[in-house]
Amino acid sequence: MADARELPPLNRQFIAHFGEMGSRWGINRTVGQIYALLYLSQRPLNADEIAELLAFSRSNVSMGLKELQAWQLVKLRHHPGDRREYFEAPSDVWEIFRVLAEERRRREIEPTLSMLRGALLEEPASDEERHAQQRMREMHDLIDRLMTWFDDVQRLEPETALKLMGMGATVTKVLGLKDRIADAAGRKKKAG
Repeated sequence: MADARELPPLNRQFIAHFGEMGSRWGINRTVGQIYALLYLSQRPLNADEIAELLAFSRSNVSMGLKELQAWQLVKLRHHPGDRREYFEAPSDVWEIFRVLAEERRRREIEPTLSMLRGALLEEPASDEERHAQQRMREMHDLIDRLMTWFDDVQRLEPETALKLMGMGATVTKVLGLKDRIADAAGRKKKAG
């Protein structure tokens, strides 16, 4: 198998970028680079190949693969007659987005919603707490609406969801026009 210097420049660029972005998304650079390599690979790779291609230690690769498996971002494969485990990234970009979004939701958004729900059940003891609770209610309601919308989008077929995304600018213009008409009608009513 080729070593890291033999990866094509375009692949190296993508892998390096994914490592940098991984640290911004809450995963370490190594995990991001392993994922990027698997995503670009034309075939499943075993841990030794990954370590060689990226010039990582075998232990770092093993830990990275475990993390990617926990996030359900890699699939484990076996080859007949070969005891090694091979890994590949899902090829469907929409499915990758769904898995990432669902994992982020489970790890980050659900605990926040849970904390907000608990805080909203508390009886405020002062005006300051009532104000804080109202702000928390606004945050809870927005996140809850976004998650309901997200669930609706998740149920769509990928082609339909992509069409919906493509309609974004058109929908924004229609809603903006509706708001301007409503504002003009409100000003007219106040003036008349």
